[in-house]
Amino acid sequence: MSETTYHEMWEKLNLDLPAHDALLAVLGKFYGDIYMSQQGRLKGMEYLDFVLSEVHGLRIKELQEAKAAGRKVVGAFCVFVPEELTLAANCVQVGLCAGAEAGTELAETLVPRNTCALIKSFIGFKLARICPYIESCDLIVGETTCDGKKKAYEAFSEIAPVYVMEVPQCKSDADRALWRSEIVKYKARIEELTGEAITADKLGQAIRLVNAKRRALNRLAALRAADPAPISGRDALLINQVSFYDDPVRFTTSVNALCDQMEERIAAREGVAAKGTPRLLLSGCPMAVPNWKLPFVVEGSGAVIVGEESCIGTRNTRDLVDETAETLDDMLEALTDRYLKIDCACFTPNAERQDNIIALARDLKADGVIHYALQFCQPYTHEAFKVEKALTRDGLPMLAIETDYGMQDVGQLKTRVEAFVEMLKA
Repeated sequence: MSETTYHEMWEKLNLDLPAHDALLAVLGKFYGDIYMSQQGRLKGMEYLDFVLSEVHGLRIKELQEAKAAGRKVVGAFCVFVPEELTLAANCVQVGLCAGAEAGTELAETLVPRNTCALIKSFIGFKLARICPYIESCDLIVGETTCDGKKKAYEAFSEIAPVYVMEVPQCKSDADRALWRSEIVKYKARIEELTGEAITADKLGQAIRLVNAKRRALNRLAALRAADPAPISGRDALLINQVSFYDDPVRFTTSVNALCDQMEERIAAREGVAAKGTPRLLLSGCPMAVPNWKLPFVVEGSGAVIVGEESCIGTRNTRDLVDETAETLDDMLEALTDRYLKIDCACFTPNAERQDNIIALARDLKADGVIHYALQFCQPYTHEAFKVEKALTRDGLPMLAIETDYGMQDVGQLKTRVEAFVEMLKA
């Protein structure tokens, strides 16, 4: 499709075309500097490069075609939104723009300045009219995973069609009952949106489809335990990010093909970095597209990232939905159980997250952990203290990083990361 035709499509979505063109130009250069400059990339990454090059083009065209065929598009910011129910109602579920500084001054007319970058980003993208995903959505599903998001969705609902799921803050029987009721209410809301009833057959198919995607990503994650590392952390992060945007069947096929290439590389004892390169696990806040700053700094400092303990990583894929349920009610029970296993920092107490970080670091043979938090993200900055204590007891060093989407602190980050990597080498 020609650029002119894309402009026509974007214009129909009411995007600010000059601002959107400028954004794509900056992101294109940013992507080239961070990704295309890598040596020894797997051939399968060509598909991911294509997806990113067309993320505001061909993929948006596919969404418009789905809408023209009568399907609804549902946007989500969080892994608590049950994609299985969305797909069972014949909807398309996509992630939304929230990983770059965009429309910050506009966003600060709706939320305070000391709000985390992710929240200001998704509001800024909407107000600046530069996110075709937000403009394509028939419904945007939020969730109460932090106070900042809860209050931001109130403001966001004035400018976009928003539905909010109430996520409990503990995991008692009463909290499980609350979460199950939220699953049932979301089922009713998505049925209302589409006019389609979710049946056991439809939901069973959707559960198997989403589980297949998770299995492919878990396969990729497990292969990263090899030394030398068969894939860079940047590329693995990109794959996880694309999983929120791409068609799930097409994506799963491409990831499994990439894993086949990784297995060949492992058998040949080849990798993207020399054997013995310091191995780091990234832990903490999610990194939405195009938040690639910290991985770029880390892998430019003599280390390789071998795993991500985040919503853009194992927190999203680690647990599968039980596929043995046969009735609709039992499937809703299975969804309730699976999603309540997510170890988001919103939960208290949350010792299971510390245990999961240690287990993942050991499985991937990580030499250390970088705990990443966005500035003003209270849940993850609080948990960094407990995570560090748990890792220290287990003999794993940790570096805590707080940053935002700006590039002003890159030099400072590089100095700190390089010092941490040198310590691991000693």
